[in-house]
Amino acid sequence: MPPRVPPLRPEELSPAQADLYGAIAGGPRAQGPQHFALTRPDGSLRGPFNALLLAPDLGGALQHVGSAIRYRGALTERAREIAILLVAAHWDSAFEREAHEAVGAAVGLGDAELAALRRGDITPFEGDEGLVGAVTLQLVGGDLDDELWDAASVALGAAVVFELTTLVGYYATLALQLRAFRVDS
Repeated sequence: MPPRVPPLRPEELSPAQADLYGAIAGGPRAQGPQHFALTRPDGSLRGPFNALLLAPDLGGALQHVGSAIRYRGALTERAREIAILLVAAHWDSAFEREAHEAVGAAVGLGDAELAALRRGDITPFEGDEGLVGAVTLQLVGGDLDDELWDAASVALGAAVVFELTTLVGYYATLALQLRAFRVDS
C-alpha cells in the first residue's frame, strides 16, 4: 500500500516543521554511529518521523519522549532494545524491527537473540533482561499483574518500571502511526 502522507522534503516545510525536522535530523538520533538511516536521499524523514511533521507541536513532544527513552533512560542498552523489539514484534512493525535490530546488534544482541525477539520469545534472556522482557510482554497485552509488578519493582525499581511502561507506550504509538499512515520505511 502506498503511504498516506507523501515524504515531506526539507525545502517544503513550514518554519515549525523545519524546527522539528532539525531537532530530529540533527539531534541525538543523528549523532554517533548510524545504525539505520533517518532520511531518504531526498532529505525527507524515514519511518514515523515524517508523520511527526504534520503536527509540529505534538510531533515535537512525541520526539522528545522518544529521545529521552533512547538516550536518557536507566535501562541498559540491551534491555532497552529487547523491550523495543518485543513491541515491534507484537505490532508487526517492520520499520521498528529493521531499525532496532540494527541497534540491537550494535549493543550486543546476537542473531539467535534477535530471532527469538522476532517471535516474542524471551527464553534466551535471564536476570534483569529476562524480567524486562516479561514485563514488556505483559504490557503489550494491556497490563502488569501483581506478581510481576512485585518482582520488577524490587529488582529494577519503580522508576525503571515507569520508564519501561513509557517505552512500551511510545513504541506502540509509533507502530500504530506507521500502520495508519502506511509507512513501510
